[in-house]
Amino acid sequence: MKLKLLGVQKHHQVSTGAAGAGGGPPIMPLASPLMGKKKKPFLGMPAPLGYVPGLGRGATGFTTRSDIGPARDANDPVDDRHAPPGKRTVGDQMKKNQDDDDEDLNDTNYDEFNGYAGSLFSSGPYEKDDEEADAIYAALDKRMDERRKERRELREKEEIEKYRMERPKIQQQFSDLKRKLSEVSEEEWLSIPEVGDARNKRQRNPRYEKLTPVPDSFFSKHLQTGENHTTVDPLQGLGGLNTPYPGSMTPGTGELDMRKIGQARNTLMDMRLSQVSDSVSGQTVVDPKGYLTDLNSMIPTHGGDISDIKKARLLLKSVRETNPHHPPAWIASARLEEVTGKLQVARNLIMKGTEMCPKSEDVWLEAARLQPGDTAKAVVAQAVRHLPGSVRIYIRAAELETDIRAKKRVLRKALENVSKSVRLWKTAVELEEPEDARIMLSRAVECCPTSVELWLALARLETYENARRVLNKARENIPTDRHIWITAAKLEEANSNTQMVEKIIDRAITSLRANGVEINREQWIQDAEECDKAGSVATCQAVIRAVIGIGIEEEDRKHTWMEDADSCVAHGALECARAIYAHALQVFPSKKSVWLRAAYFEKNNGTRESLEALLQRAVAHCPKAEVLWLMGAKSKWLAEDVPAARSILALAFQANPNSEEIWLAAVKLESENNEYERARRLLAKARSSAPTARVFMKSVKLEWVLGNIEAAQELCTEALKHYEDFPKLWMMRGQIEEQCENMDKAREAYNQGLKKCPHSSGLWLLLSPRAILEKARLKNPQGPDLWLESVRLEFRAGLKNIANTLMAKALQECPNSGILWAEAVFLEARPQRKTKSVDALKKCEHDPHVLLAVAKYASLFSLKHLAREWFLRTVKIEPDLGDAWALFYKFELQHGTEEQQEEVRKRCENAEPRHGELWCAESKHVLNWQKKTGEILAEVASKIKNTF
Repeated sequence: MKLKLLGVQKHHQVSTGAAGAGGGPPIMPLASPLMGKKKKPFLGMPAPLGYVPGLGRGATGFTTRSDIGPARDANDPVDDRHAPPGKRTVGDQMKKNQDDDDEDLNDTNYDEFNGYAGSLFSSGPYEKDDEEADAIYAALDKRMDERRKERRELREKEEIEKYRMERPKIQQQFSDLKRKLSEVSEEEWLSIPEVGDARNKRQRNPRYEKLTPVPDSFFSKHLQTGENHTTVDPLQGLGGLNTPYPGSMTPGTGELDMRKIGQARNTLMDMRLSQVSDSVSGQTVVDPKGYLTDLNSMIPTHGGDISDIKKARLLLKSVRETNPHHPPAWIASARLEEVTGKLQVARNLIMKGTEMCPKSEDVWLEAARLQPGDTAKAVVAQAVRHLPGSVRIYIRAAELETDIRAKKRVLRKALENVSKSVRLWKTAVELEEPEDARIMLSRAVECCPTSVELWLALARLETYENARRVLNKARENIPTDRHIWITAAKLEEANSNTQMVEKIIDRAITSLRANGVEINREQWIQDAEECDKAGSVATCQAVIRAVIGIGIEEEDRKHTWMEDADSCVAHGALECARAIYAHALQVFPSKKSVWLRAAYFEKNNGTRESLEALLQRAVAHCPKAEVLWLMGAKSKWLAEDVPAARSILALAFQANPNSEEIWLAAVKLESENNEYERARRLLAKARSSAPTARVFMKSVKLEWVLGNIEAAQELCTEALKHYEDFPKLWMMRGQIEEQCENMDKAREAYNQGLKKCPHSSGLWLLLSPRAILEKARLKNPQGPDLWLESVRLEFRAGLKNIANTLMAKALQECPNSGILWAEAVFLEARPQRKTKSVDALKKCEHDPHVLLAVAKYASLFSLKHLAREWFLRTVKIEPDLGDAWALFYKFELQHGTEEQQEEVRKRCENAEPRHGELWCAESKHVLNWQKKTGEILAEVASKIKNTF
């Protein structure tokens, strides 16, 4: 078929050529059957992934032996000559590959949730779509993990904390002992005995090989016994055995003189020692002490590597050679040699540097530092010749002089050359007497008219009139400095011319603003504090009044001024704080909070007269502020001026006719002064005009402490009709019945009170049996008082394990309760208390009960200074906690001085604490109702059992 088609093609070609030759029209060639079809779109494109040509129609290829190589026996060696054992033959390789391809589909390798341990399709090809699927699944897993991450981490953290709380590590159990290692001194550490040696006796005491020198007789004896073997008969006819020395034969028997051998050995040793001694600096005798001293001087004092020093030395040498006029290179090279202990090399280098850089001040100063005394003076003199205007060189020259007159001479010479240097003038003036200093300062301000320090120093040495002239000249020369104005104000105040102080400060603000100086409020307040500490009260108050309102928005004035006052009190500038409060009260005369802050300031830092004067002004501007009236009445009462206190309270009644606080204050005033009938009448008026639960409670308390039990019970019954939800009335009713020994009625009163006030911890605690406490905890799970009483109940019963379990539950329910953590510290065994204290401080850092527990713990270990610090911190954070004051006072009674005891007592009386378990047990007792704070303090301290 192929041949026929070729024939037809040839025929057409011949015909076409004939027609063209004959001149007729050309005949078009026949169209090919493929010319009308379009080109396939996939032609010229890369084959898709995994495409095998001809696979669809079954035209797959085949593999021949030439493709896979010649057949090999299983025992043939592999091509790798260094293959490990087990892989050195073809059979081993095939077996290994077969094992790798096999899947372990045994039932023991199957898990119900995860399936088989391996992948079922690990033997298949890992294609691109598999990679995309794995990426999608990984992204989904990551997204789902992020959604649950926060909740999962929180849950894990809680589980870990719970696990650590139940099963602490060994490390945590010994953490307190580790902390104590910081307190071990070096002597105690060195006195710790060594750990015993666990080796046996033979290992501990090895018997070393003993070498005994052999005597000379031993060698002589053996030479004599072995002489038959050490000689040769020359007559045996053996050639070549004659002695090489002419005239003699090989020695037969001969004697070995061991004594001469020893002498020769000693002579040889002497010769070697002589050679060694001659090699040390040409000396024939070595001085051991001097030699060791030289060795010590050669020990480098630096901590760097020797190779680093060599590199640094080489680098600095390159810098010096490249740029010999670069001063830092010479200074660095000298200091490197100084650090490495080569002081003379450092001196030589720096002197070379002065030759190369004679105009460098730093090089000369470094040379003077490295050189010894007299040489340093010569160096400085040479430096002055090259740099006659260098202040630092003159200062160094004065420092090198030991005589005061020599110093003065050097500095005066320096001032002749450099008269504009403030530093030189100040140094020279410091060496002079006051009269000479005044003369020098008068010359100094002429040479340096812009130095504020020189002007002020001159003003201090002058008289009043001359000082005013000096300061006026200083203001003319330096119109932008505030210190000159403040010094002028202090000068006027020191000379009793206080009316000029305010004018000078106002003129200072105006003048400085006119000269473009920004008034920095903080800087002026600091200057005022310095004036206060120097005793210039009028100046500091004038400065405060002038600058206190500069740069503050109107809405921020009150808050900012109160912060400024607190800052001044913290810095000890009380007059500045008083001036700030006075200015704030002028701006805010009707602000109760400002009056209160000022009153507390005067109470703590002022006198009684200043406090009362302030309170009179306060109640005039704020008549509705009950606390201001009460502070004034209390001040009069403490001064034993009872009529004045009554008059203040009468005025307070007029301004606040139905005030409960004022009624109760009047009752307390009368009862404290044994005016019981007046107190009863006041309480009766209060019950009729301003009936409250507290008024009824005070009425019941007054009758109770005066012994009128029936009247107290009647008042209590009447009060409970109106205020049945007030738990203290139920407590008082039950306690009155207990005092009358009516226990059933008392229990009934407590139970009725619990029905009306189920959340009152005090009522639950008064009942106190275990079953009632459990019921109370169920109703009040967040009540730390109930948990504390339950723990103490079990501890008193001797059930310490149950007490510890209850404490753990209590800390879970109330993790931030200070009283529970304080009790937990002393529930622990003695070695674990320190660790528990640290945990308590982490949870409740500022709780007074925890701080008090730490103070008690420190006092138990006789850490007096530390315990005192913690007691002070406790009463500072919570001055109302009476237990802290009582324990502090008890501690000072045992370990402190009389002054310290008196200080604690006075501070407690000023604080007037009202709370605390031990404190309330005494202060609220019926028999102690008239006792003062100091008496209650002594009473509570005397009843504290455990001594510190």
